[in-house]
Order: sequence, then C-alpha cells, then structure tokens
Amino acid sequence: MRLTVVGCSGSLPGPESAASCYLVEAAGVRLVLDLGNGALGALQNHISLGDPDAVLLSHLHPDHCLDLCGLYVARRYGPGDARTRLPVWGPPGTADRIANAYGLPVDPGMAEEFDFRPYPDAGFEVGPFRIRAAPVVHPGPAFGLRVEHAGRVLVYSGDTAPCASLVGLARGADVLVCEAGFPDGMDNPPGLHMTGTEAGEHAQAAGVRSLIVTHVPPWGDPASARTHAARAFDGPVELARSGLVVDI
Repeated sequence: MRLTVVGCSGSLPGPESAASCYLVEAAGVRLVLDLGNGALGALQNHISLGDPDAVLLSHLHPDHCLDLCGLYVARRYGPGDARTRLPVWGPPGTADRIANAYGLPVDPGMAEEFDFRPYPDAGFEVGPFRIRAAPVVHPGPAFGLRVEHAGRVLVYSGDTAPCASLVGLARGADVLVCEAGFPDGMDNPPGLHMTGTEAGEHAQAAGVRSLIVTHVPPWGDPASARTHAARAFDGPVELARSGLVVDI
C-alpha cells in the first residue's frame, strides 16, 4: 500500500495544510480516507477528481467530510463521461448530513452521484482492500479505520479521545496514523481528542511498527506532539505533513 497525506491540519485548514484527508493506493485502486475542508484542492495534486474508487469518512465534522460537497459538484457538472455512483462509506446519517451542508433536499440529496453506505459491524472489501471500522470516542458517531492489503496494515484513528477500541483496532498494524489534537500538560476537556503522549501510549499498547502523529491544529505545536509521542512509544515516530508519502 501507499499512503499519501493530503491534509493533516486539525479542526480546520491551516496555512500549510488542508484539513484531514489521506489517500491510500494499491493495485490501481484508490481510497480517500476523510475529505475535510480544503482537502479537495490538495487532492488534485495527486489524483484527478474522477479517480477515487471509494471515500471513507471517519465522522461528520466539517474538517473530515465537508469537501465531499465539492466532489459532488465535480461529479455532477464536471466534464467526462457518465460515471457510476461513487461509494461513500460513513456513519449513519452521512447522506442527510452532506445534503444539508450543500442546501439540498435530503431526497434525493446526492444519491445520484454517491452510493452512501453505513459501516457494517463486520469487515468489508473495496477492491483489494479489507477494511474494518470500529467506534471511537468523539462527539457524534465516529470511527477508526483499519485497512489491510497483501499482509500489510494501516490504521487511521480519525478523531478520538483515549479508548480501548483504538488499541484493539490497531493491534499489530504496520502504521498507525493517530491524532494528537490536544497539547500535553494542559487541562484538556474529556471525550474529544488525544495528546501526543496518549497517541504514543496507544501505539505502544497496540504493538504497532510505526506511528504517524497527525491532526495538530494550526495553533498547536506539531514538533512538541511528536516529541511527547516518541517518549511513550518505542518505535519510529513521524509527523504528518501535507504531501508525505509512505510505502507500507
């Protein structure tokens, strides 16, 4: 698998990165994990708008899903031959949430362009990928995602507070892309995000091979988040940045 960080800024786009978006490719199939605000423009540096084979949304906050509205415009009005409906996996209510964001009636909403599908309890397949979604702790339904191909495993935390379900989902993964939206050493509110230390602790508990720290907001300190994560995790720790490419 190849992972490309399209956008990694936490909570909103920053001056150097769009909000959350990750491109995963293998055997000619392309998955887009999250499509936050600002990400659609950056995505076009890597693939064309007609290239994604599926979009997987971790949850329905704007910094993880809102640029699906722009992709709707491209698929409905852009040049090219008629396309099949693009599968969009996400939490319950995804179709209504995105229709409301664009100001469309929920029926039909964007159903002519996208094939909205809720995450099943069991795993599912998209092309050569085996995918499993697990609930994590964040306001509204939110999921971490485990993507497997040819014996390799990528896990994406989405947005989450510390939780055992992420440890279970990430068990033995080659790469864990884990959020660190809160700074260490502060009295952070519960049930929202993790710190760099907590990201490292989850990676250590899950026994992953490597950790990529992401989702630091524009007012945060990414280097500090990485430093704290590395103190809690024995393996290599990298900081997400727009344009980072990792072969897994």
